[in-house]
Amino acid sequence: MQVTPLQDRVLVERLAEETKTAGGIIIPDNNKEKPAQGKIVSVGTGHRLQDGSLRALEVKSGDTVLFGRYAGTEVKVDGKDLLIMKEDDVLGIIH
Repeated sequence: MQVTPLQDRVLVERLAEETKTAGGIIIPDNNKEKPAQGKIVSVGTGHRLQDGSLRALEVKSGDTVLFGRYAGTEVKVDGKDLLIMKEDDVLGIIH
């Protein structure tokens, strides 16, 4: 099944969180937080402006992005847990 977000929404797959700190300490599963970065899977057509024209989204499929910890709505597509959120919820693109 393929999902294409509408308008200014994006579909994001969370990236796995590190299990070790920089100092080498292993983080147990019960203390892990949901990762706040992911990979854009699919994007909508763009943001509709008041004059009726479309503004293209700044992110594209394949971009690695940062987003708020509680941003978006969780959805399950083909057994994968994904997030669908507005482009405004994306905080930045990782290069």
